[in-house]
Amino acid sequence: MRIHNPGKVRNHLWYLGHEESGIYLLEGRDESMIISGGMSYILPAVTRQLKEFGIDKARIKKTLILHAHFDHVGMVPFFKRFFPDLDIYASKRAWEILHEPKTVCTINEFSRSVTERMGMLDECSAYDLSWRDDVHGTVVAEGKRIGLGDMDVQIIETPGHSSCSISAYVPQLKALFPSDGGGIPYKQTIVTSGNSNFTKFQQSLEKLKGLEVEYLCADHYGYVTGNEAMNFISRAIESAKEHRSKMEDVYRRTRDVNAAAKEMTSFFYAENPEYFLSPEIFEGVYCQMVRHIANAMELKEDRLGTVNVVHYQ
Repeated sequence: MRIHNPGKVRNHLWYLGHEESGIYLLEGRDESMIISGGMSYILPAVTRQLKEFGIDKARIKKTLILHAHFDHVGMVPFFKRFFPDLDIYASKRAWEILHEPKTVCTINEFSRSVTERMGMLDECSAYDLSWRDDVHGTVVAEGKRIGLGDMDVQIIETPGHSSCSISAYVPQLKALFPSDGGGIPYKQTIVTSGNSNFTKFQQSLEKLKGLEVEYLCADHYGYVTGNEAMNFISRAIESAKEHRSKMEDVYRRTRDVNAAAKEMTSFFYAENPEYFLSPEIFEGVYCQMVRHIANAMELKEDRLGTVNVVHYQ
């Protein structure tokens, strides 16, 4: 079952924000952790929800960034300034990205653009949401466990959607937080977006497949429960294979990365006109994905000495 509305996921776990962009609050015995940073414009909604749901803000001691894209770190600067002693965790690569001046400018620019498009500029102007050089934290890597007293947040490195992507798993709740690295549960489909490296994205899905999952906690379009949560990663693996095959077919026909990306974007928005990203941004994403696919195809062709392409299995 897919659930889009903010509220209690189960005891000790909350979904906050909007349908298209959300974060999670994990309540441990000793302290609470915010997982992911969402888009900046959802902050007014999150602050209202914390009050409405009776969540004790004083217990929030930790925040985990799952990857450094602008739509997943938007509220982190505010959280750090509101809770000065907040411990922020992210991968080594994520911290490198978040300390690059050019990247920080892009994050702030994209965040402001989306906030304006959503009609939230005036409401969000009351909050200090800009990324600057005052946000620092701790590096986490494969196998790291972050304790909250009676539960552990286990870190799994899952690159591919981005070079800095990690996932979190809480065995006590059988809850998986893969961010976009696990596929996005949009409507009745699974959007597979291996932005930086589609092959690594597929390999990371295989890595997650063996986990016992009762709650698949996505950053976009809510969370998944029950049998669908148990089988979500397996379905995402199949969706990724189909998606890769389609990109290969379009590139094989066009032999042009930009043309193939434009065509794939048109296909996607013909079927999903209300998707949260603008077509312009998503076409840039497709350029990255198709470029990787094209390089992989051409490498295989060079090795085989033929135009036949062996699809990723």
